[in-house]
Amino acid sequence: MPVSVFFRAAAIAAALALSVAAATPGLAQGATTISRGTPDTGSDDLQASIAKSNAYTALMNRTLRAIQSWERYRSWVDMSRGPTGRERYMSYGLYSLYDVAGEITRAQEATGREPAFPELDQTVRRYIEAYQALAPLISRAERYYERKDYRDDNLAEGRDLHTRMVPAAAAFLRERALLDTQMRTFKSDLDIRELAAIEKREGRSARWQVRNIMISARAVMDVMPSNDQPIVDLKAFDAVVSRYAGAVREMDRFKEGNPAGVPMIESQASSWLGKLRDFRDKLARSRGDVRRGAANDANSLVTSYNMMVTMADTAMRLAR
Repeated sequence: MPVSVFFRAAAIAAALALSVAAATPGLAQGATTISRGTPDTGSDDLQASIAKSNAYTALMNRTLRAIQSWERYRSWVDMSRGPTGRERYMSYGLYSLYDVAGEITRAQEATGREPAFPELDQTVRRYIEAYQALAPLISRAERYYERKDYRDDNLAEGRDLHTRMVPAAAAFLRERALLDTQMRTFKSDLDIRELAAIEKREGRSARWQVRNIMISARAVMDVMPSNDQPIVDLKAFDAVVSRYAGAVREMDRFKEGNPAGVPMIESQASSWLGKLRDFRDKLARSRGDVRRGAANDANSLVTSYNMMVTMADTAMRLAR
């Protein structure tokens, strides 16, 4: 059975969660940056943009489960033929989905609020529609294979579900890919504005250091390999790692003048830099192909990054 590794999927969700104050997504736990109720969110427009980002991010985090479930299904089914009953791993079935009713409601409401971002808002609407078309089919299929109902109907419903899920999944994944791209751009702009707001109010404080570290870390995750793109652009990877290393050195300089340093995240941020450099060495030997001996390192980096996201949220609350 092929190994399904979510190199970048988890990281994207975590990265996009950076502005959420108290998210609890299934795969990308935690959040960081400017929390609700803190005084340094800047203008009303920036606060409203952050709120919109939070709503969209929460939806993306929770609906990531549909991608995982679909990948699990694809791992044991011949997609061109559909299920035949002779599959070796049919018992794997699909993953059950999370309840996302609240996230959908909040995201739908956010699409109509100011400030308007017409292209992004419309993509979110289409994404919700695509999810709502696919999710019931996945849920039916999950129950069908979990209960082994195919033993009663000779896979009749399984074949019917397959023919309906394939186009629905294709539409959902297409909208997801577009939303991922647009949200990265949206969040990059918010990152710059948030960082500038903190520096204007506090200088390059501990809170500024946390944001700078996490913005730079997310840039690394944006070029990490994925199942669909397992070969890393080494030049691009070197550039973002260099940027991240600069953020770590900036944090070191801050600690020289502030013995308390940066709470929670300091050690983890430094350790992650070392892991990135080890990962880069392995990629160099495989010409950037993560499948040739670096897959475990990639997954470890994603796990460590998600831990940093959670720790950075706490650090932002503690730092003054």
